[in-house]
Amino acid sequence: MNILLDHADFCVINKPAGIGMHQQNDEPGLVRLLSEQQGEALYPVHRLDKMTTGVLLLARNPEANRLLSAQFAERNTQKRYLAFSDRKPAKKQGLIKGGMEKSRNGSWKLTRNTNHLAITRFHSTSLAPGLRGFVLSPETGRTHQLRVALKSIGCPIIGDARYGGTAADRGYLHAWQLTFHWQGQPVTVTAPATEGELFYQWYSTLADWASACTF
Repeated sequence: MNILLDHADFCVINKPAGIGMHQQNDEPGLVRLLSEQQGEALYPVHRLDKMTTGVLLLARNPEANRLLSAQFAERNTQKRYLAFSDRKPAKKQGLIKGGMEKSRNGSWKLTRNTNHLAITRFHSTSLAPGLRGFVLSPETGRTHQLRVALKSIGCPIIGDARYGGTAADRGYLHAWQLTFHWQGQPVTVTAPATEGELFYQWYSTLADWASACTF
């Protein structure tokens, strides 16, 4: 567990791929493993999917958990994700908005109603023939929101088999940057994408481009 920021009240890690937040069947979850590694109880302030890597914030005490969790609930944080798709959207940037509803076998779908509204802004760029990079800024925090959002515009994430992505060595979604506030000051943490052949080859190019995007 690579710790990006070690604070008395919280820690921020670069979550690895392939591990869930909590125990599932006989597999121990990330929170338990990290708590054992650190020798202390940790409280996850938000969640990342099993396939997703990147910035994950955990509180070190109940009061910090309460204050930080409130920022996510009130949408006072800023999040940016990086993703790859091998398909081209109808437009290079825009807004993906709709209601989230459960579909089959644990999947979700985007609908035209406003129940459980999901809002995502995106920019995309061509990196190579058949490879497109995305920077995503979710304004809400629904389950599978970004995966469903990209599927809805015909650009499923490479490696995301659940939502129709082309098979790959991993699901290429990475929580790249997170900004929150602590004691009245903004805190921004960036997690380098280090897992997967596509990130190994294209991360620097994609991150440089994404840094110049404004939402």
